[in-house]
Parts: sequence; structure tokens; C-alpha cells
Amino acid sequence: MTNHIFPVGSRVRVTSYGPFREHRGTVRDVHTIEADLEEPFCFYLVALDHGQRKEPLWFDYAEVELNTSSLVALQER
Repeated sequence: MTNHIFPVGSRVRVTSYGPFREHRGTVRDVHTIEADLEEPFCFYLVALDHGQRKEPLWFDYAEVELNTSSLVALQER
């Protein structure tokens, strides 16, 4: 599995099961754990667009994916 690190400012969608599933937001910070893995394990601090929580939340790399519109914007450059 290839794990690309999303840069700060990336638009993401929460894919994990739970109360924030399908919410969209912006990556505010990235923390990585270097291990004996091929690629680092990442945690993303995400400011969600909607909801009652005003503070950003942490999600691991498997719980978020790039927004499709972000991919289109990157390809147009």
C-alpha cells in the first residue's frame, strides 16, 4: 500500500466509521512516526468545515483521503 503524505492545506474527506464520516476539512498539521516501514505512519490535524466542534481533530492516514476536487486542481497546474 502506498501512503502519500498530504501537505498542510490539503482538502480531505474523513473515511473512517464514526461521527465524522464523510465530513470534509483542511489539513492544518501533519505528524509522522518513522518506523521500520517503507513509508512513515502519519497523523493529520484536520479543521472540519461543518459541525459543532470548532477545534481541529486528529485522524490517522487511513481515516482520510484527498478530496477529488483537490486532485483535479493539482492536475490542472
